Amino acid sequence: MTPMMSGDKGISAFPGSDNLFKWIGTIHGAAGTVIKDLWYKLSLEFPSSYPYNAPTVKLVIPCYHPNVDTQGNICYDILKDRFSAPYDVRTILVSIQSLLGEPNIDSPLNTHAAELWTNPTPFKK
Repeated sequence: MTPMMSGDKGISAFPGSDNLFKWIGTIHGAAGTVIKDLWYKLSLEFPSSYPYNAPTVKLVIPCYHPNVDTQGNICYDILKDRFSAPYDVRTILVSIQSLLGEPNIDSPLNTHAAELWTNPTPFKK
């Protein structure tokens, strides 16, 4: 694993300390979405079996989102049963950036947030 400072707009990641298995990532909300002006900080913890097994990715400060619980856990198939060895840190962060802007409200961790998602004004409150 090598540190990643992405050329992709709105994402970056780097080791959080001397431990190369624990990284800090940032995601800026994508333009044209409800979350466009928000920044998210994530922790990424890589197992020794990476890239064959997914890292544990959590939002450091949990957010109100249909696919994020109050502990910052993210419900996303590419972080669980659909993880694949070609998924690098950039791919993971870009995918989460997309999920944060366009959640899967059919499989929510936060059902209340999922109910409000279709009405942006109350959701933003």
